[in-house]
Amino acid sequence: MRSCVERLLAALALAGLASAGSAQVTAPDVLVRTVTLEVVGILSTDKEIQAGGRRKVIELIEAKVLPHFNFATMTALAMGQNWNRATAEQKKKLTEEFRLLLVRTYASAIMAYRDQKFEFRPLRAKATDTDVTVHVRVLQTGAQSIAIDYGMEKTASGWKAYDVMVGGVSLVANYRTEFNNVVREKGVDGLIKDLHAKNRALDPGAAERTK
Repeated sequence: MRSCVERLLAALALAGLASAGSAQVTAPDVLVRTVTLEVVGILSTDKEIQAGGRRKVIELIEAKVLPHFNFATMTALAMGQNWNRATAEQKKKLTEEFRLLLVRTYASAIMAYRDQKFEFRPLRAKATDTDVTVHVRVLQTGAQSIAIDYGMEKTASGWKAYDVMVGGVSLVANYRTEFNNVVREKGVDGLIKDLHAKNRALDPGAAERTK
């Protein structure tokens, strides 16, 4: 059975958004719908990905997902009160390591949704809202649908996701508990070291590249 974090991260990947081709701001629900279907389409047809090409999956994530997530906000929310206790350099390293962790973890989980069908719920928000929730349902034959909710904020460069909730479980909140426990025992630098170690473990080629 896939872990809660893996489900959250696979959902995060599916919220990846293609690079905007114009200055016009696309509505957040339209953005999620359009690129969810695009990403799933690529996952289902790319021969290299079908053959288990992990590097190709990571490239897909970096091209379609990363530009449209606010990792600084996500890291700050995951750190909670400990974020204000970190120095500017520590915040930079935390954001970099957390970003890598998400990418490398959901590179292993993203394939789970390639054959699923989705129901995109209408966005209930005012035109002036700058913080909204986009609701999506993953439809499963013979089983209850999975609720995926994206917390999104409007920024100067368009709408960006800062949290993903699967079945009501927040990705940010899920990591906050873990991060708080590590900071309590090892401090902020200890958390940075732990995240770095996890990233190396998730990337077998890292050791070779640093030799």
